Amino acid sequence: MARRSSKTGPALTHIGASGEARMVDVSQKPATERVAVAEGRVVMTRATLDLILSGNAKKGDVLGTARIAGIMAAKRTSELIPLCHPLALSKVTLDIEPDAKLPGCRVKATVKVTGPTGVEMEALTAVSVACLTIYDMIKAVERGVRIEGIHLVEKKGGKSGHYRA
Repeated sequence: MARRSSKTGPALTHIGASGEARMVDVSQKPATERVAVAEGRVVMTRATLDLILSGNAKKGDVLGTARIAGIMAAKRTSELIPLCHPLALSKVTLDIEPDAKLPGCRVKATVKVTGPTGVEMEALTAVSVACLTIYDMIKAVERGVRIEGIHLVEKKGGKSGHYRA
């Protein structure tokens, strides 16, 4: 039996009856199509954004590298986040849009699987690592870069249904 977060709140599924951490048993759950979308922002000066867009960053193609890093991270989420199930992802899309109004980049990950558990953590991990990669590749130019607003935007599938932030 899962421990409850409060007398009326939902059960904390990764906490056992004695308070120990546990991996949730999803073996009896039906395999359904599940999709999760997460977003985040990397905020920087206009000059740094212009450097990225010109392709003149010393470390190379910032946005292309961040896109690959995010996709790789989604595939390895279960190695990074304790108690996450390893999943055979069917789709990972990482979109990075430069935004002059920030100035900076908006990062969005869409992850899809057909299975007994959702892909929210994979989408959030993809966005987080893509944002960190952008930071890493431009930190020599600007130390004041900020990573902001990483959050789940949408989730579809499974027993809990459709969620939209």
